Amino acid sequence: MKILIISDTHRQHENLEQVIVKESPIDLVIHLGDAEGCEDYIEAISDCPLEIVAGNNDFFSNLDREKVITLLGHKMLLTHGHYYRVSLGLDTLVEEAKVKQADIVVFGHTHIPCVERIEDILVLNPGSISYPRQVGKEPTYIVMQLEEKQEIEIEIKKLKNK
Repeated sequence: MKILIISDTHRQHENLEQVIVKESPIDLVIHLGDAEGCEDYIEAISDCPLEIVAGNNDFFSNLDREKVITLLGHKMLLTHGHYYRVSLGLDTLVEEAKVKQADIVVFGHTHIPCVERIEDILVLNPGSISYPRQVGKEPTYIVMQLEEKQEIEIEIKKLKNK
């Protein structure tokens, strides 16, 4: 199963459109918030199922604040991260993943990519393909390959600016 993980698109879709063409076919898109009312558009261009949660800029949204989904035996906590103060550290987020018995937690908000294993929990942040904040400020996203009874493959990918 090929999963595209994105966050913090903030109504800027040119890079997202490029990524979807580049990475297709995709089995699932996970968007971790700050779509700013564009969830229907994102689902339409993805041409696959979309799991999306609300971010701190998704004002008046009916999106869930967070979700727990199970994919091929892996329990994943999806959240934007701002409620767990991820800009200050990941401890609170990891504790919540433990409470929810998730083995993977995926978040956004910081606009900085991250792949880390903390206390047997895989912690992922795709960064932002619209407004990156890490050194070099290259737009980033994650491609996850998930197969039953196999090692999870995670790759942070960069979309080169024009």
